[in-house]
Amino acid sequence: MGILKTWSRRTVLASFIAAGTMMSAGAALAEKIKVAGIFTLPVEQQWISRIHKALVAAEERGDIEYVYSENVANTDYERVMREYAEGGQQLIVGEIFGLERAARKVAADYPETAFLMGSSFEPSGDNLSVFDNWIHEPAYLSGMAAGAASKSNVIGMVGGYAIPEVNRLMNAFMDGARETNPDVKFLVNFIGSWYDPPKAKESAFAMMDAGADVMYAERFGVSDAAVERGVKAIGNVIDTSGDYPNTILASALWHMEPTIDHAISAVADGSFKAEDYGKYSYMKYGGGSVVVDENLVPADVVEAIKAKEAAILDGSFVVNVNNDEPVSDK
Repeated sequence: MGILKTWSRRTVLASFIAAGTMMSAGAALAEKIKVAGIFTLPVEQQWISRIHKALVAAEERGDIEYVYSENVANTDYERVMREYAEGGQQLIVGEIFGLERAARKVAADYPETAFLMGSSFEPSGDNLSVFDNWIHEPAYLSGMAAGAASKSNVIGMVGGYAIPEVNRLMNAFMDGARETNPDVKFLVNFIGSWYDPPKAKESAFAMMDAGADVMYAERFGVSDAAVERGVKAIGNVIDTSGDYPNTILASALWHMEPTIDHAISAVADGSFKAEDYGKYSYMKYGGGSVVVDENLVPADVVEAIKAKEAAILDGSFVVNVNNDEPVSDK
């Protein structure tokens, strides 16, 4: 197929309910939107799985036609973007960390195609919007559970890379832990990989040997180490408590549905433009939440977390955004 030059504006039957929450795009769209996902890792990987899950949900509602490519190397990413744009995909979703310049050049070459990309930088042109997992709020809440649980006053934290997207979650988690345990100290390490469970597990063991009795599992592998040593862990992005029974105290969850549904609606009614979708990951938009295992976390701590959650939602408490690299203080 040739380059997609135009697409007609879709008729919107209904857009928003009175509370301002977007209705299911399935009820709103007259035609299905053609959407492609491009992912550098498997769709099972925790961060990417949230995007894929939201797109699959939209497809199952009948809102979109969805195709995707996974395990796309950075060197192939530009080519795949162009192939999907040439093939008539109206919305292309992915993540362009590490290949910003090339991806933005592609978007500029296809001004009638909508691009929604995970990025550390600003939107560009008229058609490249950006998003990120702004779940620092539930990360703070999960930190409250961790701080209260630590008896050694040492919490271990294993991350992938020290980039703003990870740093802000870790720093918010640390702030939450200090609220319930002012004496807590942290061990911090970045393994230099988005997916290397053995390396993350090895790092976690080293922290436990140094006294950590609660682990922040930003990467896969950390909770496996926690199970083997009988210590508690905090989950990130997805809920893995079912895989690690009696181990996960709480998890900060990311929900991409508000972000994806907003983009689909914008493409459908012809209003898509370059904008920052980050706010749709905030708790008040339904883009983030915390889940707490009340069998593992004491009732008074659960109540404190719920009270802080309510304060976040009503705006009376604002979680600090700190993108600086967190460091060990023990």
